[in-house]
Amino acid sequence: MNIDAWVWWLIGAAGLGIPLVLTALPEFGMFAVGALAAAGAAALGGGAVAQVLVFVIVSVALIAVVRPTANRHRDQRPQHRSGIEALKGRSAVVLERVDGSGGRIKLAGEVWSARTLDVDSSFEPGQSVDVVDIDGATAVVM
Repeated sequence: MNIDAWVWWLIGAAGLGIPLVLTALPEFGMFAVGALAAAGAAALGGGAVAQVLVFVIVSVALIAVVRPTANRHRDQRPQHRSGIEALKGRSAVVLERVDGSGGRIKLAGEVWSARTLDVDSSFEPGQSVDVVDIDGATAVVM
């Protein structure tokens, strides 16, 4: 049984697709596309050297071009803060006197226990404060 070279390249592409799915490493997908291109070269009658060159050139080109572009786009995505990270830097209104030992504020529509960042300072009801940190269930304000 004599299997054509392009079939072997297709089998190789499928074999490279398996670790792509299992590991989610996009490089395997780029090698699989290189194998598909080599299968095309084999189907068009290219020799073994031409097939390997097509595989290497396409794979390296994809890694050299697609990977940096994908990394750039990933880094430019806006980062959405959630949970307590989203509360840091927000303003709150003092409900009960806040000092170094405690107090109450209204933050994002909820009542929070709070304490000042500087133990010597204090804030009276109605004043606006900024949340600098969340320590457990206590907002640290200034």
